[in-house]
Amino acid sequence: MKRIRIVLPLAIPMFAAAASGQLNKTPTIALAVDTEISTIERLVVDAAEAMPEEKFDWSPEAWNLPGADYQGVRTFAIEVKHIAASNYSLWSPLTGDQFPKDFLGGDGPESVKTKAEIIQFLKDSFALGHKAAATLTAQNMLRILGDGKSSRLHRALFAVEHAFDHYGQMVEYLRMNGIVPPASRDSQTDSEVPRGRIVLL
Repeated sequence: MKRIRIVLPLAIPMFAAAASGQLNKTPTIALAVDTEISTIERLVVDAAEAMPEEKFDWSPEAWNLPGADYQGVRTFAIEVKHIAASNYSLWSPLTGDQFPKDFLGGDGPESVKTKAEIIQFLKDSFALGHKAAATLTAQNMLRILGDGKSSRLHRALFAVEHAFDHYGQMVEYLRMNGIVPPASRDSQTDSEVPRGRIVLL
């Protein structure tokens, strides 16, 4: 029987930090958000690495499935690049890093094409996320950013929520190609997923 895990809401991120074995550290909003980022980073990076390079440009559109409408959907590579580019867009206002112009459009630079380049782009975007999390304090987390709409905390966590959404797409693409997502493989033990977090795969 397959294990079914459900992602709990991010409404109380402090509990996630405590549940992930970091009780020996002083609880802070920065630590809690960093824990959330680390969780989705591991899932997304592992899923990206699991897809063979020859399948990176695949999308369901190629199969012309009867009754389905996959016309124009992102390829697996673009899904990964979209997560990375969005991470930069959402987290750079917190860190003060300049958002690269060639990331506009949401799918990252066209020059990033190979599996190795795309995965490095993804990892670099999560490195920015950890940097962004470190800027959060109890005093500034509700401060509104320059767009006049989003607080610093909202921006930091929305990137996590967005990445989880597209991680679901990556999981479907892997399974449609006969690949079990790393987080669902029998070799994974329950201890590898932070307690209090249940992931549906």
